Amino acid sequence: MATVEQTFHHHRHGYYCMLDLQPITHKGKKVLQEREPKLIENTKQSIFFHGRSTSETLRKCMKDLFQLKKPDALPLKGKHDILPMEDSSPIETSAKKFDSSLFFFGSHTKKRPNNIVIGRLYDHQILDLVEFGVENFKSLEDYPGDKIPIGTKPCLLFAGPQFELDPTLKRTKNLLVDAFQRETVSSIRLQGLEHVIMFTTHENKIFMRSYRVLLKKSGTRTPRVELVEIGPSMDLTLRRTKLASDDLFKIACKKPKELKAKKVKNISKDVFGSKLGRVHIKQQDIKRLQTRKMKGLKKTRQEKLRHKKQPRKS
Repeated sequence: MATVEQTFHHHRHGYYCMLDLQPITHKGKKVLQEREPKLIENTKQSIFFHGRSTSETLRKCMKDLFQLKKPDALPLKGKHDILPMEDSSPIETSAKKFDSSLFFFGSHTKKRPNNIVIGRLYDHQILDLVEFGVENFKSLEDYPGDKIPIGTKPCLLFAGPQFELDPTLKRTKNLLVDAFQRETVSSIRLQGLEHVIMFTTHENKIFMRSYRVLLKKSGTRTPRVELVEIGPSMDLTLRRTKLASDDLFKIACKKPKELKAKKVKNISKDVFGSKLGRVHIKQQDIKRLQTRKMKGLKKTRQEKLRHKKQPRKS
């Protein structure tokens, strides 16, 4: 999904400019070029901000989620009078300003305590919004031991048949993958699997757990794997959703033609990735094929004459 461009930038850099105007400095021109659509987009950026009122639990939760997203995240200071489910235009404005396509919004009210809204944008507009209630929260600080280095790409695990059977949870799973994954990679090194984030669904809740991967000696070539919980840990109750239509979601997921692999005639791949080819040859007369000349297989004079009298096939 393409990220968004926009409006204005910081005065101190000397390139205050709007999208409708031409950049007045070389640095401003580079910034606008960086925000232009690309065949292969940059890593998606996220913004974190709070509503009118928050709780201590929610502040810690947002802080830990920000730690998981660094360095591809930006916290916005202050309190914001925003209701994402009712009016999402302020979020769209902030996302354009900071070139972000994902956001995390936290608020706390009597009706919806410890509330987190996770959303994403497409073409400057809100695509999906999912509202969660945070319960049984445990912070990173509540778990002793070493933590994961900043910027580590996590392994995302989803457990529960409802992620595939329920259309809402299926789209929510897609949103969580979009929110917590980093850059796309073609191969993974075993030692690079240091962090696992697991989401388990049951009824109307999603249980989020975070683990550190330890590779121990096993006496064989394959190491013994241990998972140590490091936090954050929380139970997410699905409250409200505002999902894009299937047609809009299909457009948002559409890949450019330049990135699609060109189909080569008569060449295909099997389930294991092996390349298979098909070669077409004309129908051949086996009797006229040149074989090894052996005395015992030599035709007699009568056979040669009989063969010459036979009409040839066209």
